[in-house]
Amino acid sequence: MPFHEHNELRYYSFDIFSKSIKQAVFTRRGGASLGPWHSLNLGGSVGDDPAHVAENRIRVFNAMGCKPASIHDVWLVHGTSIVYADAPRPLDQPSAKADIIFTDNPNVSLFMRFGDCVPILFHDPKKHVIGIAHAGWMGTVRGVVQAAVEGMQSHYGCKPEDIVAGIGPSIGVDHYEVGADVISQFQEKYKQDADQILQTKNGSTYLDLWTANAIQLRNAGVEQIQVSGLCTACHLDDWFSHRAEKGRTGRFGAIMALA
Repeated sequence: MPFHEHNELRYYSFDIFSKSIKQAVFTRRGGASLGPWHSLNLGGSVGDDPAHVAENRIRVFNAMGCKPASIHDVWLVHGTSIVYADAPRPLDQPSAKADIIFTDNPNVSLFMRFGDCVPILFHDPKKHVIGIAHAGWMGTVRGVVQAAVEGMQSHYGCKPEDIVAGIGPSIGVDHYEVGADVISQFQEKYKQDADQILQTKNGSTYLDLWTANAIQLRNAGVEQIQVSGLCTACHLDDWFSHRAEKGRTGRFGAIMALA
């Protein structure tokens, strides 16, 4: 089963990854936050009480058997920059601005927050490398997945055919209506594949980020891909959704660590 529970926490884990890593995408359940951030909000910039956010993060790390001080996270900017985390991030230093983070250090726990954008988890079991990417529409059209695979190749010597990737819970195509500017950018990037990504019904166009990123992964040579198929906007009992909740909501978190 992809969903697991620890105390009151509920999280999704991909079946495709080996047992040599710890990986989870946490739902909004089992936290300390109140109001629109109820309850496991892990976002520190959405108006929630910082003490609640800190407590929620500790609960997540403890549930995975990871030390809270092992965290290495980034400040998301919807781009393609990469952080190679050789050690945990000193907690008295600000997070680097990036949307991709990798490590091959078992003492590092990678951590990233989401609120509709796509969590993409990576593992190369041969090179013992793990990573997380953040793929909203801007990151996707800018090639965040392609940049991630190229980073694994150049920095760690990974081969694309060895890389395993999971496309996590995020806003699904049925809830992601987009306008002319976004449509034109995806048509330009994906060319003949754009019809698989852009769906038109009742005069509106909807964007399929899962398919867009899966195509990007395959074009980069990644063959082992699992799509969770879980829409954040459809399941507000489990997920925060920036769009469905009109911006007044929290952020759920993804965590990865080498076992």
